[in-house]
Amino acid sequence: MSNWIEAGKLEEFYLGTVRRLDHDGKTYAVYCDDEARFYCTDGLCSHEYVHLADGVMTENFIQCPMHSGRFDYRTGEAKRMPACDALATYETKVEGDAVFVAVG
Repeated sequence: MSNWIEAGKLEEFYLGTVRRLDHDGKTYAVYCDDEARFYCTDGLCSHEYVHLADGVMTENFIQCPMHSGRFDYRTGEAKRMPACDALATYETKVEGDAVFVAVG
């Protein structure tokens, strides 16, 4: 069973951006694409454990700020070396004026 946590208010998200979310000792990355759809992945790169929220979001990808590994943030799939391992993904939803992520 999922535990839904608030990732932030809608007004705090901007199109084409990623935000860091820390909860219960774990880091997540919450993405708002150019069409205001929300996605969530593990927040640390699977290669060197750098915060992905500090990376660059382009098209459907997040690029790690350390070695430019790239992931598809919709699926978590590693798309460019040195990243090889996929990121876990988490369900998102919008309720009222807030964005929520299913964790646990």
